[in-house]
Amino acid sequence: MKPLFVISCPFDTYSGYGARSRDLVKAIIKSDKYDVKLLSQQWGITPFGFCEDNKEWSFLLEHSLPDNRLPKQPDVWMQITVPNEFQAVGKYNIGVTAGIESTICPPEWIEGINRMDLTLTSSEHSKKVFVESKFEKRDKNTNQLQEMVELKKPIEVLFEGADTDIYKVINTPCSIDFNVKEDFAYLFVGHWMEGDLGEDRKNVGLLVKAFFETFKNKTKKPALILKTSQVGASYMDREAILHKIKKIMKTVNSTNLPNVYLLHGEFSDEEMNEIYNHSKVKAMISLTKGEGFGRPLLEFTLTKKPLITTAWSGHMDFLNSEFTNLINGQLTPVHQSTKNQFLIQDSKWFSPDPGQVGFYLKDVFENYKKYTDKAKRQAFKSKNEFSWDKMKEKLEVILTKNVPEFAQQVQLKLPQLKKIGLPNLTTQNG
Repeated sequence: MKPLFVISCPFDTYSGYGARSRDLVKAIIKSDKYDVKLLSQQWGITPFGFCEDNKEWSFLLEHSLPDNRLPKQPDVWMQITVPNEFQAVGKYNIGVTAGIESTICPPEWIEGINRMDLTLTSSEHSKKVFVESKFEKRDKNTNQLQEMVELKKPIEVLFEGADTDIYKVINTPCSIDFNVKEDFAYLFVGHWMEGDLGEDRKNVGLLVKAFFETFKNKTKKPALILKTSQVGASYMDREAILHKIKKIMKTVNSTNLPNVYLLHGEFSDEEMNEIYNHSKVKAMISLTKGEGFGRPLLEFTLTKKPLITTAWSGHMDFLNSEFTNLINGQLTPVHQSTKNQFLIQDSKWFSPDPGQVGFYLKDVFENYKKYTDKAKRQAFKSKNEFSWDKMKEKLEVILTKNVPEFAQQVQLKLPQLKKIGLPNLTTQNG
């Protein structure tokens, strides 16, 4: 019998953690070393039903535990979530997290990691934050120091590999009608989160503002396509995004502005690759303030098109500074309009240099061919070093090195004995 490996994760949700979960679960199943069972978990308010809607993933449903109940204590227990939710349930316990986008993680995250035997995180940036985050735990009444909350358990980096069978250069027409009249468009992909202008984590507001300011009053202008949402694919969400764009537009002193287009809704991986390969999409841009990994950035690089992004956090693991257009800047405090239970007091993240943002927007548009050779070299690196297959290889090495051998129950088989013939005894009457 194989060791029972139970994974609690949001594998059936439309979310970034859902995608990460599916990739990891598939890799563990493919290793054929474990009896893999799944506990389906929610992820925020993102909808369920991904596996039913995407038939290539429906096989995962066959591994779901009935009624989400454990049949017995797992040999290996894995949770794919934020670390404060980690619980040690199995004989050996693994936590998986994308990590944190700023410079400090909450103390509850360190405590959660310390409950596990091993934690896997997505980037060197996240690992560094976990290693360096230290907190004093004091008595509420006496204020006496009780202990230092700091990392005490092993942690390893496992990158989020791209599916190179899906994300690649294609020449087929895009099935999605953009209605974009311009021949040159920048693409942004990501959520537009809470925060004042220039303070939301993905920095979408600043991107829109910088795009307007860079190309206002120009005779020839590119377009900006935002593949974004706040929390879902509803009509109200779409209207809220459009309202934000119009609000920023009013802050620009011009009536001659470039066009910003909104792509709103859920798209399959294949559809996203079509969008990336669309003839009018010439480059991707992201002014992100921090990433645990930056999965869309990796996937886009496989199209051999230029990428403009910030020079800090998780995506620096897979981006080569010689092949990518990296915007410098500085670390600044996380703004009050963005803070939550994860982005805590005194934490910092990246603010890009506005001058460099404007330079790259203008120069990539005007001198596009200068950037395409570098993009091809980045695509080669991404494909050969950061694919799903490479991630699977690294995962198997990590599990082999860390997961102990478990004693397994075996069926007792007794040897079959030959029938022994007994001699006939006769009684004589004397």
